[in-house]
Amino acid sequence: MSVYAAGYFVAGVFVADFWVAALAGAILLFINTLVKPVIKILTLPLMVVTFGLFSLVLNGLFFMFVSQIISGLSVSGFAPAIWGSVIVSVLTWLAEKITD
Repeated sequence: MSVYAAGYFVAGVFVADFWVAALAGAILLFINTLVKPVIKILTLPLMVVTFGLFSLVLNGLFFMFVSQIISGLSVSGFAPAIWGSVIVSVLTWLAEKITD
């Protein structure tokens, strides 16, 4: 699980066990499928001005939000949230490429 890997590689992200990582992954999947497209449309001017880098901020905010609603997943700040979301995004992309 990519959330579990983020807890292993990023200092400041703590994942208690496998089931917490699985639940966090499921919630992130839900957010990325339903909420993120709407937020991206609403923040389109910021996306254009920052050449898409604002999406890193959105991913970090979503990662911090998930850590707030799940006990057993903790993120100690905004920078670990961004790095954790980068790890999750890269590993998810890699898994999709391998399974295609």
